Amino acid sequence: MRDTTIRRITTHVLSAPLKAEFAYSQAWYGNRTAMLVEIETDSGHIGWGEAFGPPGISASVVSHLSPLLIGRDAMATDLHWQTMYNALRDHGQRGGAIEGLSAIDIALWDLRGKYLDTSVAVLLGGPMRSRVQAYATGLYRQRKSDDAMLCDEARQYAGQGFSAVKLKIGFGLAADITTTGCIRDAIGADIGLMVDANHAYDVADALAYARACADMGLGWFEEPVIPEDMAGYAEVRRASTIPIAGGEAAFTRFGFRDLFLARAIDIAQPDAMAVGGITECKRVFDMATAFGIRCNPHVWGTGIGLAASLQLLAVVPHAPPSLNPREPLLEFDCTEHPIRQAILQRPLEPARGWIDIPSGPGLGIEIDRDALTRFATRT
Repeated sequence: MRDTTIRRITTHVLSAPLKAEFAYSQAWYGNRTAMLVEIETDSGHIGWGEAFGPPGISASVVSHLSPLLIGRDAMATDLHWQTMYNALRDHGQRGGAIEGLSAIDIALWDLRGKYLDTSVAVLLGGPMRSRVQAYATGLYRQRKSDDAMLCDEARQYAGQGFSAVKLKIGFGLAADITTTGCIRDAIGADIGLMVDANHAYDVADALAYARACADMGLGWFEEPVIPEDMAGYAEVRRASTIPIAGGEAAFTRFGFRDLFLARAIDIAQPDAMAVGGITECKRVFDMATAFGIRCNPHVWGTGIGLAASLQLLAVVPHAPPSLNPREPLLEFDCTEHPIRQAILQRPLEPARGWIDIPSGPGLGIEIDRDALTRFATRT
């Protein structure tokens, strides 16, 4: 057998300016960034991973953790996860520490699949589906945005074949209610509409929004309050007729355990690049079934994060199972991101709202190294 010993771990911090700034409820984006991890074994196999969040933080975490893995067997994904988490437990059980761990874990799964010449989905137990329906994440704000522009954007997504779109709210309660109504009218009742406040509300405003929009057929109300306020989440969920979603700011199975025990959400949204990688995301999926909670992963990154999410979406269990189960959806970021598809030799794009799950080895993607050079940050 060829050697699977880890020889080298490299981070790639990338950045690209945007043609136009855009905002969600918490910040403006003037550029898009990424922190990628490349792991190489003595056999020459290479695995790729990606971290969510500020690249500088996660890159430093990877540098800190790398000595624990160099010289070890790349196939031992569970062992490495536990080793890394134990090394961080006293210093960072969430946030940037776990995001860095996530990138390493994703790369190790990619390596494992490539070495065994099979997809991550097969390694996770076998795919339940070979393609998934995507919804369009967009409808952010620009400096001169108005409801007419947002409605035009939403109609464009519907015209491209997306069966659902997600609107960013959190720009003032009255304005949010008005905008939501405008978008619903623009796309009609047959196109799904979800909203994401990015924790811009307190409980009072979240409930006011939920009451005002109760008859608009919203698929879910995402991150209504700050992630630290689990009791507030539960209060909103009890009073809202709109399903409550959250979890992109929850970390590891322990964070989701607390959300589930509090009955705080209807829909769990673990992000493989943040929650603890593919290893931990699968654990969250399985735990969610015990609580009867749906899973729709959060996805926000480059083609590597997208590919990892697709492998996981292949194995999301139905909750509850039935002859006509509710299928998970892929969050497809439609905002400007020069790096997203450029780093892939073959882009991952939906066609008429559906996207095939790559069936090749590992994550099923190949990286364009010229793009890594082109977008590399200069220090």
